[in-house]
Amino acid sequence: MNALFMIVAAILLLGPLIAIHEFGHYWVARKLGVKVLVYSIGFGPTLLKWQSKKSGIQYQLSALPLGGYVKMLDEREGNVAEQDLPYAFNRQSPWKRIAIVAAGPLINLIFAVFLFWILFLPAQEQLNTRIGKVMPNTPAAQVDLHVGDKVLMVDGQTTSTWEKLNYALVNRVGETGQVSIIVDRAGTEKQFSLPIKEFLKDQSQSPLDALGFLPYRPVIPATVKELSADGAAVRQGMKVGDQIVAIDNVAMKDWFDVVDVVQKSPEKLLNIDVLRQGQLVHLQVMPQGQRDNMGNTTGMLGVKSDAGKITIPNDYKQTIQYSPVEALVVAFEKTTQLSGMIFNSIIKMVRGLIGLDNLSGPITIAKVAGQSAEMGWQTFISFMALMSVSLGILNLLPIPMLDGGHLVYYFIEAIRGKPVSEQIQMFGLKVGMVLLGSMMLLALFNDFMRL
Repeated sequence: MNALFMIVAAILLLGPLIAIHEFGHYWVARKLGVKVLVYSIGFGPTLLKWQSKKSGIQYQLSALPLGGYVKMLDEREGNVAEQDLPYAFNRQSPWKRIAIVAAGPLINLIFAVFLFWILFLPAQEQLNTRIGKVMPNTPAAQVDLHVGDKVLMVDGQTTSTWEKLNYALVNRVGETGQVSIIVDRAGTEKQFSLPIKEFLKDQSQSPLDALGFLPYRPVIPATVKELSADGAAVRQGMKVGDQIVAIDNVAMKDWFDVVDVVQKSPEKLLNIDVLRQGQLVHLQVMPQGQRDNMGNTTGMLGVKSDAGKITIPNDYKQTIQYSPVEALVVAFEKTTQLSGMIFNSIIKMVRGLIGLDNLSGPITIAKVAGQSAEMGWQTFISFMALMSVSLGILNLLPIPMLDGGHLVYYFIEAIRGKPVSEQIQMFGLKVGMVLLGSMMLLALFNDFMRL
Protein backbone atom coordinates (compact mmCIF):
# COMPACT_ATOMS: atom_id res chain seq x y z
CA MET A 1 0.00 0.00 0.00
CA ASN A 2 1.64 3.24 -1.14
CA ALA A 3 1.39 6.70 0.41
CA LEU A 4 -0.76 8.12 -2.40
CA PHE A 5 -3.39 5.38 -1.89
CA MET A 6 -3.46 6.09 1.86
CA ILE A 7 -3.87 9.84 1.28
CA VAL A 8 -6.72 9.32 -1.20
CA ALA A 9 -8.42 6.85 1.14
CA ALA A 10 -8.08 9.29 4.06
CA ILE A 11 -9.61 12.12 1.99
CA LEU A 12 -12.49 9.87 0.90
CA LEU A 13 -12.98 8.94 4.56
CA LEU A 14 -12.64 12.34 6.25
CA GLY A 15 -14.00 14.56 3.48
CA PRO A 16 -17.65 13.39 3.74
CA LEU A 17 -17.51 13.39 7.56
CA ILE A 18 -16.24 16.98 7.68
CA ALA A 19 -18.70 18.11 5.01
CA ILE A 20 -21.63 16.55 6.88
CA HIS A 21 -20.49 18.00 10.21
CA GLU A 22 -20.33 21.53 8.80
CA PHE A 23 -23.57 20.99 6.91
CA GLY A 24 -25.28 20.40 10.25
CA HIS A 25 -24.22 23.86 11.47
CA TYR A 26 -25.03 25.41 8.07
CA TRP A 27 -28.50 23.88 7.65
CA VAL A 28 -29.78 24.65 11.16
CA ALA A 29 -28.34 28.19 11.03
CA ARG A 30 -30.22 28.94 7.80
CA LYS A 31 -33.41 27.35 9.11
CA LEU A 32 -33.26 29.56 12.22
CA GLY A 33 -32.73 32.72 10.19
CA VAL A 34 -28.99 33.28 10.74
CA LYS A 35 -27.09 34.68 7.76
CA VAL A 36 -24.31 32.35 6.57
CA LEU A 37 -21.34 33.97 4.82
CA VAL A 38 -18.95 31.07 4.10
CA TYR A 39 -19.25 27.28 3.99
CA SER A 40 -15.73 25.83 3.81
CA ILE A 41 -14.42 22.28 3.66
CA GLY A 42 -10.81 22.38 4.83
CA PHE A 43 -8.55 25.10 6.17
CA GLY A 44 -5.71 27.16 4.73
CA PRO A 45 -5.34 28.42 1.13
CA THR A 46 -8.53 28.22 -0.94
CA LEU A 47 -8.33 25.79 -3.88
CA LEU A 48 -11.81 26.26 -5.29
CA LYS A 49 -14.64 28.67 -4.48
CA TRP A 50 -17.93 29.86 -5.89
CA GLN A 51 -20.68 32.17 -4.67
CA SER A 52 -24.42 31.61 -4.78
CA LYS A 53 -26.15 34.48 -6.60
CA LYS A 54 -29.37 33.83 -4.69
CA SER A 55 -28.07 33.64 -1.09
CA GLY A 56 -24.67 35.32 -1.43
CA ILE A 57 -23.04 32.41 0.45
CA GLN A 58 -19.47 31.58 -0.59
CA TYR A 59 -18.77 27.83 -0.88
CA GLN A 60 -15.13 26.77 -0.93
CA LEU A 61 -12.64 23.90 -0.76
CA SER A 62 -9.38 24.61 1.06
CA ALA A 63 -5.97 22.94 1.00
CA LEU A 64 -5.92 21.22 4.42
CA PRO A 65 -8.75 18.64 4.54
CA LEU A 66 -8.56 18.10 8.32
CA GLY A 67 -11.52 20.24 9.22
CA GLY A 68 -13.86 22.93 7.98
CA TYR A 69 -15.97 25.83 9.14
CA VAL A 70 -19.19 27.76 8.62
CA LYS A 71 -18.76 31.52 8.95
CA MET A 72 -21.90 33.32 10.07
CA LEU A 73 -22.71 37.00 10.36
CA ASP A 74 -21.48 38.09 13.81
CA GLU A 75 -20.87 41.52 15.33
CA ARG A 76 -17.85 40.17 17.22
CA GLU A 77 -16.05 39.52 13.93
CA GLY A 78 -16.75 42.77 12.11
CA ASN A 79 -19.21 45.54 11.40
CA VAL A 80 -22.76 44.46 10.62
CA ALA A 81 -25.19 46.61 8.66
CA GLU A 82 -28.23 47.86 10.58
CA GLN A 83 -30.69 45.90 8.42
CA ASP A 84 -28.70 42.68 8.95
CA LEU A 85 -28.54 42.79 12.75
CA PRO A 86 -31.56 40.46 13.26
CA TYR A 87 -29.68 37.81 11.22
CA ALA A 88 -26.42 37.97 13.20
CA PHE A 89 -25.46 34.85 15.18
CA ASN A 90 -24.64 36.79 18.34
CA ARG A 91 -28.12 38.37 18.33
CA GLN A 92 -29.88 35.00 18.53
CA SER A 93 -31.30 33.51 21.73
CA PRO A 94 -29.05 31.04 23.64
CA TRP A 95 -31.33 28.16 22.63
CA LYS A 96 -31.00 28.96 18.92
CA ARG A 97 -27.22 29.16 19.26
CA ILE A 98 -27.23 25.84 21.15
CA ALA A 99 -29.21 24.24 18.31
CA ILE A 100 -26.82 25.58 15.65
CA VAL A 101 -23.67 24.46 17.49
CA ALA A 102 -25.04 21.05 18.52
CA ALA A 103 -26.20 20.28 14.97
CA GLY A 104 -22.67 19.47 13.75
CA PRO A 105 -21.84 16.67 16.22
CA LEU A 106 -25.41 15.34 16.18
CA ILE A 107 -25.52 14.98 12.40
CA ASN A 108 -22.27 12.97 12.61
CA LEU A 109 -24.00 10.56 14.99
CA ILE A 110 -27.06 10.40 12.71
CA PHE A 111 -24.79 9.71 9.73
CA ALA A 112 -23.14 6.86 11.67
CA VAL A 113 -26.59 5.33 12.29
CA PHE A 114 -27.27 5.55 8.54
CA LEU A 115 -23.96 3.85 7.65
CA PHE A 116 -24.48 1.05 10.16
CA TRP A 117 -28.04 0.63 8.85
CA ILE A 118 -26.64 0.00 5.35
CA LEU A 119 -24.25 -2.61 6.76
CA PHE A 120 -26.97 -4.41 8.74
CA LEU A 121 -29.45 -4.76 5.84
CA PRO A 122 -27.86 -7.76 4.02
CA ALA A 123 -28.19 -11.21 5.60
CA GLN A 124 -25.00 -12.21 7.41
CA GLU A 125 -23.79 -15.71 8.18
CA GLN A 126 -21.34 -15.59 11.05
CA LEU A 127 -20.04 -17.49 14.03
CA ASN A 128 -22.26 -17.55 17.09
CA THR A 129 -20.79 -16.92 20.54
CA ARG A 130 -20.04 -20.56 21.29
CA ILE A 131 -16.51 -20.94 22.66
CA GLY A 132 -14.16 -22.78 20.32
CA LYS A 133 -11.00 -22.76 22.41
CA VAL A 134 -10.01 -22.13 26.04
CA MET A 135 -6.35 -21.25 26.50
CA PRO A 136 -4.44 -22.69 29.48
CA ASN A 137 -3.30 -20.51 32.38
CA THR A 138 -5.86 -17.78 31.65
CA PRO A 139 -8.86 -16.42 33.61
CA ALA A 140 -11.20 -18.52 31.44
CA ALA A 141 -9.30 -21.70 32.30
CA GLN A 142 -9.18 -20.78 36.00
CA VAL A 143 -12.97 -20.57 36.28
CA ASP A 144 -13.43 -23.73 34.17
CA LEU A 145 -15.10 -22.35 31.06
CA HIS A 146 -15.55 -25.17 28.53
CA VAL A 147 -15.25 -25.47 24.78
CA GLY A 148 -18.85 -25.49 23.54
CA ASP A 149 -20.15 -23.05 26.17
CA LYS A 150 -22.25 -20.38 24.46
CA VAL A 151 -21.74 -16.89 25.91
CA LEU A 152 -25.12 -15.22 26.49
CA MET A 153 -24.26 -12.15 28.56
CA VAL A 154 -21.23 -10.13 29.68
CA ASP A 155 -21.65 -7.80 32.67
CA GLY A 156 -25.41 -7.87 32.19
CA GLN A 157 -25.27 -7.04 28.46
CA THR A 158 -26.75 -9.50 25.96
CA THR A 159 -24.04 -10.72 23.56
CA SER A 160 -25.67 -12.27 20.51
CA THR A 161 -22.54 -11.74 18.35
CA TRP A 162 -18.81 -11.72 18.94
CA GLU A 163 -18.75 -8.03 18.06
CA LYS A 164 -21.19 -7.20 20.85
CA LEU A 165 -19.21 -9.42 23.19
CA ASN A 166 -15.99 -7.56 22.37
CA TYR A 167 -17.64 -4.17 22.86
CA ALA A 168 -18.92 -5.25 26.27
CA LEU A 169 -15.39 -6.28 27.26
CA VAL A 170 -13.79 -3.10 25.89
CA ASN A 171 -15.92 -1.14 28.38
CA ARG A 172 -13.78 -2.72 31.13
CA VAL A 173 -10.46 -1.48 29.71
CA GLY A 174 -8.03 -0.41 32.44
CA GLU A 175 -10.17 -1.82 35.26
CA THR A 176 -9.37 -4.30 38.02
CA GLY A 177 -12.05 -6.60 39.38
CA GLN A 178 -14.35 -9.29 37.96
CA VAL A 179 -16.01 -9.75 34.56
CA SER A 180 -19.39 -11.48 34.91
CA ILE A 181 -20.16 -13.97 32.13
CA ILE A 182 -23.30 -16.08 31.71
CA VAL A 183 -23.07 -19.07 29.38
CA ASP A 184 -25.38 -21.76 28.08
CA ARG A 185 -23.84 -25.16 28.83
CA ALA A 186 -25.87 -28.00 27.32
CA GLY A 187 -29.13 -26.15 27.94
CA THR A 188 -28.27 -24.94 31.45
CA GLU A 189 -27.28 -21.35 32.23
CA LYS A 190 -24.14 -20.95 34.32
CA GLN A 191 -22.52 -17.78 35.64
CA PHE A 192 -18.79 -17.21 35.99
CA SER A 193 -16.68 -14.35 37.35
CA LEU A 194 -13.38 -13.90 35.51
CA PRO A 195 -10.70 -11.94 37.39
CA ILE A 196 -9.08 -8.96 35.60
CA LYS A 197 -6.27 -6.62 36.61
CA GLU A 198 -5.64 -3.35 34.73
CA PHE A 199 -7.52 -5.02 31.87
CA LEU A 200 -5.95 -4.30 28.44
CA LYS A 201 -4.12 -1.27 29.77
CA ASP A 202 -1.21 -1.73 27.35
CA GLN A 203 -3.50 -2.68 24.41
CA SER A 204 -1.11 -5.48 23.36
CA GLN A 205 -3.85 -8.15 23.50
CA SER A 206 -7.40 -8.46 22.30
CA PRO A 207 -10.10 -8.73 25.01
CA LEU A 208 -10.66 -12.40 24.22
CA ASP A 209 -6.95 -13.25 24.29
CA ALA A 210 -6.63 -11.51 27.65
CA LEU A 211 -9.48 -13.54 29.17
CA GLY A 212 -8.45 -16.75 27.42
CA PHE A 213 -11.39 -17.92 25.31
CA LEU A 214 -11.78 -17.70 21.53
CA PRO A 215 -14.42 -18.31 18.84
CA TYR A 216 -14.49 -21.55 16.87
CA ARG A 217 -11.53 -21.95 14.55
CA PRO A 218 -11.45 -24.62 11.84
CA VAL A 219 -8.59 -27.10 11.91
CA ILE A 220 -6.08 -26.02 9.25
CA PRO A 221 -3.03 -28.29 8.82
CA ALA A 222 0.28 -26.60 9.66
CA THR A 223 1.61 -27.28 6.17
CA VAL A 224 3.49 -24.64 4.19
CA LYS A 225 1.83 -23.90 0.85
CA GLU A 226 3.65 -20.69 -0.11
CA LEU A 227 6.84 -18.85 0.93
CA SER A 228 7.60 -15.14 0.58
CA ALA A 229 10.77 -14.54 -1.38
CA ASP A 230 12.08 -12.10 1.25
CA GLY A 231 10.62 -13.83 4.32
CA ALA A 232 12.54 -15.16 7.32
CA ALA A 233 11.43 -18.77 6.70
CA VAL A 234 12.77 -19.15 3.16
CA ARG A 235 16.13 -17.65 4.15
CA GLN A 236 16.56 -20.32 6.83
CA GLY A 237 15.74 -23.27 4.58
CA MET A 238 12.00 -23.83 4.97
CA LYS A 239 10.35 -25.30 1.86
CA VAL A 240 6.90 -25.61 0.34
CA GLY A 241 5.26 -28.82 1.64
CA ASP A 242 6.99 -28.71 5.04
CA GLN A 243 4.66 -29.62 7.90
CA ILE A 244 5.45 -27.67 11.08
CA VAL A 245 5.14 -30.16 13.93
CA ALA A 246 6.77 -28.31 16.85
CA ILE A 247 8.21 -24.93 17.86
CA ASP A 248 10.64 -24.83 20.80
CA ASN A 249 9.62 -28.42 21.63
CA VAL A 250 5.91 -27.48 21.87
CA ALA A 251 3.67 -29.52 19.56
CA MET A 252 1.76 -27.54 16.92
CA LYS A 253 -1.72 -29.03 16.48
CA ASP A 254 -2.72 -26.81 13.56
CA TRP A 255 -1.89 -23.63 11.66
CA PHE A 256 -3.44 -21.36 14.32
CA ASP A 257 -1.01 -22.73 16.92
CA VAL A 258 1.86 -21.75 14.62
CA VAL A 259 0.45 -18.26 14.06
CA ASP A 260 -0.03 -17.70 17.81
CA VAL A 261 3.58 -18.58 18.62
CA VAL A 262 5.16 -16.73 15.70
CA GLN A 263 3.20 -13.52 16.20
CA LYS A 264 4.23 -13.41 19.86
CA SER A 265 7.93 -13.92 18.99
CA PRO A 266 9.18 -11.00 16.87
CA GLU A 267 12.99 -10.95 16.52
CA LYS A 268 13.24 -14.09 18.69
CA LEU A 269 15.10 -17.18 17.51
CA LEU A 270 12.71 -20.15 17.29
CA ASN A 271 13.63 -23.83 17.00
CA ILE A 272 11.18 -25.18 14.44
CA ASP A 273 10.76 -28.89 13.67
CA VAL A 274 9.26 -29.68 10.27
CA LEU A 275 8.30 -32.96 8.64
CA ARG A 276 9.72 -33.07 5.11
CA GLN A 277 9.07 -36.14 2.94
CA GLY A 278 8.80 -38.29 6.05
CA GLN A 279 12.02 -36.94 7.60
CA LEU A 280 12.20 -34.65 10.64
CA VAL A 281 14.20 -31.49 9.86
CA HIS A 282 15.33 -28.98 12.52
CA LEU A 283 15.41 -25.29 11.58
CA GLN A 284 16.24 -22.12 13.46
CA VAL A 285 14.20 -19.14 12.28
CA MET A 286 13.86 -15.60 13.65
CA PRO A 287 10.47 -14.04 12.76
CA GLN A 288 10.69 -10.51 11.42
CA GLY A 289 9.04 -7.81 13.52
CA GLN A 290 6.14 -5.96 11.91
CA ARG A 291 4.31 -3.05 13.54
CA ASP A 292 0.56 -2.57 13.28
CA ASN A 293 -1.36 0.73 13.32
CA MET A 294 -1.28 0.89 17.12
CA GLY A 295 2.48 0.39 17.32
CA ASN A 296 2.33 -3.25 18.49
CA THR A 297 5.02 -5.47 16.98
CA THR A 298 4.16 -8.97 15.78
CA GLY A 299 6.36 -11.71 14.34
CA MET A 300 6.15 -12.70 10.66
CA LEU A 301 7.70 -15.83 9.05
CA GLY A 302 6.68 -15.13 5.47
CA VAL A 303 4.71 -18.36 4.98
CA LYS A 304 1.15 -19.25 3.98
CA SER A 305 -0.88 -22.37 4.64
CA ASP A 306 -3.35 -24.30 2.53
CA ALA A 307 -6.71 -23.66 4.17
CA GLY A 308 -8.58 -25.68 1.56
CA LYS A 309 -12.35 -25.82 1.86
CA ILE A 310 -13.33 -24.83 5.39
CA THR A 311 -16.46 -26.39 6.89
CA ILE A 312 -17.89 -24.92 10.08
CA PRO A 313 -20.14 -27.14 12.26
CA ASN A 314 -23.76 -26.01 12.43
CA ASP A 315 -23.53 -25.64 16.21
CA TYR A 316 -21.12 -22.74 15.71
CA LYS A 317 -23.01 -20.91 12.92
CA GLN A 318 -25.83 -18.41 12.88
CA THR A 319 -27.54 -16.35 10.18
CA ILE A 320 -28.56 -12.82 11.09
CA GLN A 321 -31.21 -11.12 8.97
CA TYR A 322 -32.82 -7.82 9.93
CA SER A 323 -35.83 -6.09 8.43
CA PRO A 324 -35.19 -2.42 7.51
CA VAL A 325 -36.81 -1.28 10.76
CA GLU A 326 -34.90 -3.83 12.86
CA ALA A 327 -31.64 -2.85 11.12
CA LEU A 328 -32.32 0.79 12.00
CA VAL A 329 -32.88 -0.09 15.66
CA VAL A 330 -29.67 -2.17 15.78
CA ALA A 331 -27.74 0.62 14.02
CA PHE A 332 -28.99 3.12 16.62
CA GLU A 333 -28.03 0.76 19.45
CA LYS A 334 -24.55 0.25 18.02
CA THR A 335 -24.00 4.00 17.60
CA THR A 336 -25.14 4.56 21.19
CA GLN A 337 -22.87 1.78 22.45
CA LEU A 338 -19.86 3.15 20.55
CA SER A 339 -20.55 6.66 21.81
CA GLY A 340 -20.58 5.44 25.40
CA MET A 341 -17.44 3.39 24.85
CA ILE A 342 -15.53 6.36 23.38
CA PHE A 343 -16.68 8.70 26.15
CA ASN A 344 -15.80 6.08 28.78
CA SER A 345 -12.35 5.59 27.23
CA ILE A 346 -11.66 9.34 27.32
CA ILE A 347 -12.55 9.46 31.02
CA LYS A 348 -10.29 6.46 31.72
CA MET A 349 -7.47 8.10 29.76
CA VAL A 350 -7.80 11.23 31.91
CA ARG A 351 -7.81 9.05 35.06
CA GLY A 352 -4.70 7.19 33.88
CA LEU A 353 -6.43 3.82 33.51
CA ILE A 354 -5.61 3.84 29.78
CA GLY A 355 -2.24 4.93 28.42
CA LEU A 356 -1.97 8.15 26.39
CA ASP A 357 -0.10 6.14 23.76
CA ASN A 358 -3.53 5.04 22.50
CA LEU A 359 -4.19 8.50 21.03
CA SER A 360 -4.06 8.43 17.24
CA GLY A 361 -3.55 11.22 14.73
CA PRO A 362 -3.94 11.75 10.98
CA ILE A 363 -1.14 9.35 10.01
CA THR A 364 -2.71 6.39 11.79
CA ILE A 365 -6.14 7.36 10.43
CA ALA A 366 -4.71 7.44 6.89
CA LYS A 367 -3.11 4.01 7.34
CA VAL A 368 -6.28 2.44 8.70
CA ALA A 369 -8.36 4.12 6.00
CA GLY A 370 -6.06 2.68 3.34
CA GLN A 371 -6.15 -0.80 4.82
CA SER A 372 -9.94 -0.78 5.22
CA ALA A 373 -10.35 0.41 1.62
CA GLU A 374 -8.18 -2.50 0.46
CA MET A 375 -10.35 -4.95 2.43
CA GLY A 376 -13.58 -3.87 0.69
CA TRP A 377 -16.41 -1.38 0.82
CA GLN A 378 -18.05 -2.89 3.90
CA THR A 379 -14.89 -2.56 6.01
CA PHE A 380 -14.36 0.98 4.72
CA ILE A 381 -17.97 1.97 5.51
CA SER A 382 -17.66 0.42 8.96
CA PHE A 383 -14.51 2.43 9.69
CA MET A 384 -16.18 5.60 8.35
CA ALA A 385 -19.10 5.01 10.72
CA LEU A 386 -16.70 4.58 13.65
CA MET A 387 -14.87 7.80 12.72
CA SER A 388 -18.19 9.62 12.41
CA VAL A 389 -19.12 8.57 15.95
CA SER A 390 -15.67 9.62 17.19
CA LEU A 391 -15.94 13.01 15.49
CA GLY A 392 -19.37 13.60 16.98
CA ILE A 393 -18.40 12.63 20.53
CA LEU A 394 -15.05 14.45 20.53
CA ASN A 395 -16.71 17.66 19.36
CA LEU A 396 -19.19 17.43 22.22
CA LEU A 397 -16.43 17.43 24.84
CA PRO A 398 -16.66 20.55 27.06
CA ILE A 399 -13.37 22.01 25.81
CA PRO A 400 -13.26 25.64 24.61
CA MET A 401 -12.70 25.84 20.83
CA LEU A 402 -14.75 22.66 20.36
CA ASP A 403 -18.51 22.69 19.88
CA GLY A 404 -18.93 21.28 23.38
CA GLY A 405 -17.10 24.25 24.90
CA HIS A 406 -19.43 26.72 23.15
CA LEU A 407 -22.43 24.69 24.31
CA VAL A 408 -21.30 25.05 27.94
CA TYR A 409 -21.17 28.85 27.58
CA TYR A 410 -24.60 29.03 25.93
CA PHE A 411 -26.24 26.76 28.51
CA ILE A 412 -24.80 28.93 31.30
CA GLU A 413 -26.16 32.00 29.51
CA ALA A 414 -29.60 30.38 29.13
CA ILE A 415 -29.72 29.58 32.87
CA ARG A 416 -28.22 32.88 34.16
CA GLY A 417 -30.01 35.13 31.68
CA LYS A 418 -26.76 36.83 30.67
CA PRO A 419 -23.68 35.71 28.71
CA VAL A 420 -20.41 34.53 30.19
CA SER A 421 -17.98 37.46 30.40
CA GLU A 422 -15.56 38.07 27.54
CA GLN A 423 -12.61 37.68 29.95
CA ILE A 424 -13.69 34.16 30.94
CA GLN A 425 -14.34 33.22 27.33
CA MET A 426 -10.90 34.46 26.26
CA PHE A 427 -9.24 32.57 29.11
CA GLY A 428 -11.16 29.45 28.12
CA LEU A 429 -10.08 29.94 24.51
CA LYS A 430 -6.43 29.99 25.52
CA VAL A 431 -6.86 26.89 27.70
CA GLY A 432 -8.65 25.13 24.86
CA MET A 433 -5.87 26.01 22.40
CA VAL A 434 -3.26 24.57 24.76
CA LEU A 435 -5.28 21.39 25.38
CA LEU A 436 -6.06 20.74 21.72
CA GLY A 437 -2.53 21.65 20.64
CA SER A 438 -1.07 19.27 23.21
CA MET A 439 -3.43 16.47 22.16
CA MET A 440 -2.55 16.94 18.48
CA LEU A 441 1.18 16.94 19.20
CA LEU A 442 0.85 13.81 21.34
CA ALA A 443 -1.26 12.09 18.68
CA LEU A 444 1.31 12.96 15.99
CA PHE A 445 4.13 11.76 18.23
CA ASN A 446 2.30 8.45 18.74
CA ASP A 447 1.80 8.21 14.96
CA PHE A 448 5.50 8.65 14.26
CA MET A 449 6.43 6.16 16.98
CA ARG A 450 4.13 3.58 15.34
CA LEU A 451 5.91 4.11 12.04
